[in-house]
Amino acid sequence: METVLGLKGKDFVMLASDTMLAKSIFFLKDNNTKIRPISSNSMMAVVGNNGDTLHFADFIATNISLYEIRNGYDMDTPTVVHFTRNHILDNIRNKVSSQVAMLLAGYDSEFGPSLCFIDAQGTTMPLNYSGHGLGHPICTSIFHMMWKPDLTFQEGVDIVRRCVVEIQNRLVINLRNFDVFVVDKDGVRKLPPFGPMAIGAPMPLLTTLAIGNQQVPKSVSKPEIKEESLI
Repeated sequence: METVLGLKGKDFVMLASDTMLAKSIFFLKDNNTKIRPISSNSMMAVVGNNGDTLHFADFIATNISLYEIRNGYDMDTPTVVHFTRNHILDNIRNKVSSQVAMLLAGYDSEFGPSLCFIDAQGTTMPLNYSGHGLGHPICTSIFHMMWKPDLTFQEGVDIVRRCVVEIQNRLVINLRNFDVFVVDKDGVRKLPPFGPMAIGAPMPLLTTLAIGNQQVPKSVSKPEIKEESLI
């Protein structure tokens, strides 16, 4: 019941994730961040069991910091990807019960922006756009239609906003808020979140229509999304 999305632009990578924490069919909280900066120039969006994701992200971030202390410079993004993948494979070989999948994003002066898909079995693939979770299939056609190699920052924001709108309109799970992070030559930074108020797409409301002695729910149409509500 979670969604993370990522796309690579001309000189940046953007990640978005929902903020819902749920257990089975129960909603627990709506401020759970799934995106973790792991160095000054890289970040990851992790999905899976909440305890596993927290432990995994902390382990990767701590070892990257240790590498910087020992060597005096940061890991580049390909090295971070290989280190992360090897840790997943070590857990599988040692039969450690940990199921995590992620999108890893980074920016290097040598390699430029990078977005890498990593699943729970250690399969790794560099991609221009990708995702994990329930909302990803809804967004695949949007990515395919709107993504281009020279994507600007504002166009990336537009794509993510449209994905969030479609997820909130079409997915039965109520993913109300999305964190958005971007990494570029200036490092990792967090953008204002996307939510029902931020994107102008509130959740559906219901009124009742009296038919005889029965009360029949009737959907209220949503207000039109305003372009000026963009970040």
